[in-house]
Amino acid sequence: MSSVAEFPATEPAFGLYVHLPFCVSICPYCDFVVYAGADARGPRNRIEILVDALIVEIGLRARSGGTAGRADPARRPLSTVYLGGGTPSLLPVGSLRRILDAIRTAFGIAPGAEITLEANPGPDERGDPAAQAAAGITRLSVGAQSFAPAELKRLGRRHSPADIGLALDAARQAGIRSISLDLLYDVPGQTLDSWADGLERAVSLGPEHLSLYALSLDDPDAEGLTGPGGDHLPPSAGARRWRKRARPEQDDDRAAAMYHLAVHRLREAGFLGYELANWALPGHESRHNLGYWERRSIEAVGPGAHAFDGRVRRWNAARLDGYIAALLPGGGRQPSLPPGGEEILDSTSAAAESLILGLRLDRGVPLTAFLEPPFMDAFDWAVSAGLLEETGDTRVHLTTRGRLLSNELFARLI
Repeated sequence: MSSVAEFPATEPAFGLYVHLPFCVSICPYCDFVVYAGADARGPRNRIEILVDALIVEIGLRARSGGTAGRADPARRPLSTVYLGGGTPSLLPVGSLRRILDAIRTAFGIAPGAEITLEANPGPDERGDPAAQAAAGITRLSVGAQSFAPAELKRLGRRHSPADIGLALDAARQAGIRSISLDLLYDVPGQTLDSWADGLERAVSLGPEHLSLYALSLDDPDAEGLTGPGGDHLPPSAGARRWRKRARPEQDDDRAAAMYHLAVHRLREAGFLGYELANWALPGHESRHNLGYWERRSIEAVGPGAHAFDGRVRRWNAARLDGYIAALLPGGGRQPSLPPGGEEILDSTSAAAESLILGLRLDRGVPLTAFLEPPFMDAFDWAVSAGLLEETGDTRVHLTTRGRLLSNELFARLI
């Protein structure tokens, strides 16, 4: 399998990810690059200076394929733009327009492109959906997480269950026709009944897409991700204490039952489970996220953002001060790309990654992908364990059991 050849390093960017790291408050389980408090609100907030820096980085990243930060007419315009965070819906719409205008100038945005904005559903966090739609947003990803008040409180979320429906209503009235909801399972204090109720309430709101994530309580410090050039921030002392209390309340068997329930209920509701954690009505799959799973070239800007060009995986460091200092140096100095790091994939690593990402999708991978020596043993083991099955068109995909135990298979492929 030649995944590196399939997506060479010279492929123009298919999509662009923009990381906007501001939240009103930081949830104790969250490992994304987030800045809250005075950085996000009030007279000393750093939203506009971050936007200024983002616009500079957008120009610098585009110059490798264009001239003076302007789009190369011969280069394919972007098919997707994803504004993630953080809580990007906190941005004033004027700032949102500035970012999208800079992207259009530097990269170009294709007609009919998918432009996603992440939003929180609370009335003081979701922003103005009508203004967001007028600025060019075509898709909204709403961080619902739960419909149970006690679970929302335990997770540190600021919205109520009713706010979720109000957020979707406002988006619909604004003309946004593709809306996704995020939900968490294996939450401390969650039961199978409360999860089933949350699924029913989510489906009843009529979203076109659902992302269901098992709550993950990792330790980025232990994983070496929080140093000066790291792509994560250290968890606060309070978050560490919260995670220590929460981990014993999680249960793998209960999480598996929740996943099984979701698979069957969402199938009944007409959703296609096109990826391990993602379900969509036909035509509403996340094109941007499919770009990652298909190993397309994705450019990225912002603190902690990750980019990939088919061969090199690159990331920006998470520290906001270093990011701004590089891009807005002052004193007449020229801006430079922000600190960070990169990983160059060799052919074996690229092939394993292509296989793992392909198996995350419902369509799976060609059977021939497993015929190379590094992967044959893992294939035989997975088939015998009921994790993989072949289809009549000589492809292989995960069974429902395989989806639940996919990490065990993926570890054998690396």
